[in-house]
Amino acid sequence: MKRFLTFALALALPALAAAAPSTWNIDPAHSTSAFAVKHLVVSTVRGQFGKTTGVIKMDDKDPTKSSVEATVDVNTIDTRVSDRDNHLKSPDFFDAQNNPSITFKSTKVQKAGADKLKVTGDMTMRGTTKPVTFEVTYSKPITGMKGEKRRAFNATAKINRKDFGLNWSKMVEAGPVVGDQVQITVDVEAIEEAGEKAASAN
Repeated sequence: MKRFLTFALALALPALAAAAPSTWNIDPAHSTSAFAVKHLVVSTVRGQFGKTTGVIKMDDKDPTKSSVEATVDVNTIDTRVSDRDNHLKSPDFFDAQNNPSITFKSTKVQKAGADKLKVTGDMTMRGTTKPVTFEVTYSKPITGMKGEKRRAFNATAKINRKDFGLNWSKMVEAGPVVGDQVQITVDVEAIEEAGEKAASAN
């Protein structure tokens, strides 16, 4: 009887493991958080943050049980103009000295179609936390160069910067120098935790 129970448990363990959410670590070397905002009403300024880190818990059988926590390093902002980058890091905008990170922690995940999700969570920027919903698409896992599993996630959202205390602007004839609506795009490549450890050991 004991031998039968041991055999049954051995058969059940792989199924239980497959049912559990897998852990995926965001690869900052292959991930980008970007934004776009109107300048003088007529044009669009784009920028990106060079370092995004975090952990994604992905349940492929029931994606609504998935979760994500991510952190963006504000000091890695790059709009291709150093004076503008310094202004954005100043107290007029992100106040990077006192608020060096933007964070996001999911609170709800909904299916939105094949390989698509709506992920709602708490975004904290400049010390203010507000709910934000991202439209997310994701890929199936693939095998990397060292045998590790990788997959991609693309997330987009639109926020009002003033909701987070980024209030600076000036008015000119055409309108505000900086628009209020900001389009956010996050492109993530993530490595499965077990595979990441194996790849690092090689």
